[in-house]
Amino acid sequence: MCPAESHIKETSDLMLAARLHAPGDLRVDSVPVSRLLESTNVLIKVDAVGICGSDLHTYRNARIGDSVVKSPFILCHEFSGIIEEIGAQAEGGAFELLVKGSRVAVDPAISCGRCEACINGNPNLCASVKFCGVYPENGCLCEKIVMPGRCCFQVPETFDSISAAMVEPLAVAIHAVDLAKARVGMSAAVIGSGPIGLLCLQVLRLAGAGPVFVDDLFRWRRDIAAKFGGVVSDNEQDDFSAFVLNHTKGVGVDLVIEAAWGGDAIRKAATIAKPGSNVIIVGIPDDDDFSLKHSLARRKGLTIKFCRRSKNCYPRAIKLIKEHQVDIRSLVSHRFKLIDAPLAFKKNAGYEDNVIKVMIDI
Repeated sequence: MCPAESHIKETSDLMLAARLHAPGDLRVDSVPVSRLLESTNVLIKVDAVGICGSDLHTYRNARIGDSVVKSPFILCHEFSGIIEEIGAQAEGGAFELLVKGSRVAVDPAISCGRCEACINGNPNLCASVKFCGVYPENGCLCEKIVMPGRCCFQVPETFDSISAAMVEPLAVAIHAVDLAKARVGMSAAVIGSGPIGLLCLQVLRLAGAGPVFVDDLFRWRRDIAAKFGGVVSDNEQDDFSAFVLNHTKGVGVDLVIEAAWGGDAIRKAATIAKPGSNVIIVGIPDDDDFSLKHSLARRKGLTIKFCRRSKNCYPRAIKLIKEHQVDIRSLVSHRFKLIDAPLAFKKNAGYEDNVIKVMIDI
């Protein structure tokens, strides 16, 4: 039900959808199904939906940044689905003909294609973007959704619903590593080893970076990072900054990706970054504040870049999954049915049961 450029209409048919009513108040309701109105749109039967850290912000606080939830709306933006209806002029994201019944990975960002950012090749920075699952745009945690065909990327037949849904977070990780300008032999650090951090680690390793130091609050996530080749401390009492500086003889690393929730992670990133290096901010803080000691960053001449979603990375993400160059299966720790979405969010928000990535099967 995401308003695809407002070219949709509701029908009398009903479907199930998980809507956020207030902080922590997620309910599975019956809502009208949308139908095609614009010839460039498609109707998608949603297959699988991943819970993202940004969804948890909205779930906990009924807002993310300055986007405040003012009425019940459907959460989530990471999803795959099966094309059920195709508009006569709908064209896929890779400029291919879309086929009814095919599985697609869907880019949740509907850019305008006309603003300066879009024209300059930065659709992720579109000033008029409509983004599924960020109020007031309904998200994908429902049975059916209308999207522009250009947001849909058909995946190989070998992809199941989970593989296709994981294209979106992998695309974010690819964009973050692109921003970091990782090169073979560079040392790196990833702060936060949730799904995005663990994907960043894998992409950095593919780019030839190493060693890649990884930090997280939770032991089980650090264990997964170690499995993927990350360097983690075995001592629960170790200060991560001291750990990295000790291993690099006080020099620090060539690049840092912060994929936690801001706060102290930003200070850590600046502390362990080499002079002249790139620090990439992916995490979104609950309080919407960015704080860093000025002299620490200034004296090192750090370049600090903010990662805004992904930028034209879906084809590469699909290729990496198809060729088994990234391990996405190890990240999916929990699966729930749509009717159990409130429980899924509760467990994920509370970091219960060694949670990493939660998928909801529609």
